[in-house]
Amino acid sequence: MYKKISYIAAIVLLLAGVSADAQITTQSPYSRFGVGNVKGALLPQFRAMGGISTAIGKPTGYSNINMQNPASYTGIGLTTVDIGASGSITTLKRSGEQEKSFNSTLSHLALAFPLVQERSVLSFGLQPYSELGYEYMVQGTLDTNTVNYLYSGEGGLTKAYIGFGQKIGQNFSVGANLEYLFGNLQESAAMEFQSFSAINNRRFNKNSVGGIAFSYGAQYRIPTGTRKSLTLGYSGSSSSSVNSRKTYLLTQYLKNALGEDLAAFDTLSMIDNGSAKLKLPLVHNFGIAFQSDNKWLFGADYRMGKWSDVSIGGESLGLEDSWGFSAGGQFVPDAKALSGYFNYVEYRLGVTYDKTYIRTGGQDIKQMAVTFGLGLPLAFSRNALYKVNLSTEIGKRGNMTNGFIQENYVNFHIGFTLNDTWFRRWKFD
Repeated sequence: MYKKISYIAAIVLLLAGVSADAQITTQSPYSRFGVGNVKGALLPQFRAMGGISTAIGKPTGYSNINMQNPASYTGIGLTTVDIGASGSITTLKRSGEQEKSFNSTLSHLALAFPLVQERSVLSFGLQPYSELGYEYMVQGTLDTNTVNYLYSGEGGLTKAYIGFGQKIGQNFSVGANLEYLFGNLQESAAMEFQSFSAINNRRFNKNSVGGIAFSYGAQYRIPTGTRKSLTLGYSGSSSSSVNSRKTYLLTQYLKNALGEDLAAFDTLSMIDNGSAKLKLPLVHNFGIAFQSDNKWLFGADYRMGKWSDVSIGGESLGLEDSWGFSAGGQFVPDAKALSGYFNYVEYRLGVTYDKTYIRTGGQDIKQMAVTFGLGLPLAFSRNALYKVNLSTEIGKRGNMTNGFIQENYVNFHIGFTLNDTWFRRWKFD
């Protein structure tokens, strides 16, 4: 057991180092808005079903960690570890132009420990909250002079959490997560004239975030027959204000005859390590799921976020309120079969649609995707169960109407799930 604990501790340190050092893990011009592309608290097994999670507890004999709704922790009967990685192929399209990129990163580490089996459960872990990564140029004119407007950004926020779920009676569960958000949001915008003798301007803005947030949830299970049930779920995130340290520079610089930037010769404005608050949105998630234990499950989620309230240092980020829905499910051919590996595999499928918090050029930016995946059981011992969860999301964000950018993406996720009997005292006659 102690070897396992040391192994998990090493992984935690590795992920923490990766989260602190990594800069660009996405290439999306839409990550310029808000705090970047928000990732969502979803493991691969939930992403494969379109992201449904609010009313999902324990559909099969495996325990899964559902951080999206901490009330679901009460369905965890064994010590559970989940670690994973993700990759993305992104294609940007606009007016006949096309650009493709690939990015990958370690994605999550989550652990859960039953305190009282399937009644009181503790969970903690680490996962990305948002990703920021873009670089592009817009050409325009100013007083008959051609000007290049250059925009770039990198960084993102990571979330560490500790959560607790408690069952009340036989069918009602509640839970909450205490979360710590940290990371850097670093952006630059420059205005450059094509003449090398002209004076150019660059604005640099960095927010170093570190503060406490909260999420919470509840689930109510209604038995509808032999090993069948209907579950209603709710989860939400509070509109917390977390600390941020702000660095801001507005400088002037020249370019040489080769078009290379020279050192800034003047600083017009500067804020060094100024104190600010990042106000997060109030988020609501509602879900319903119908399942037959160890056979099938299908459900739907609806979500809304008050992103219009998001601000840094009291300055609004100009975002819109968001809403979206997901639907999906999974099927297991025969979990009790004595032979035939594919009888035990979980087959998952889903769809998702969102009106994002981005509105630009008088147009709402919408996002939609189809999802699918597999839950592949591995060899198991008397006290441990192992599974690999694979998921793929194929979707798009925005469109090419009126010169806008359409972002097509294929996201891949893999997670390794371990169910084991740690901290159990064995008795011998």
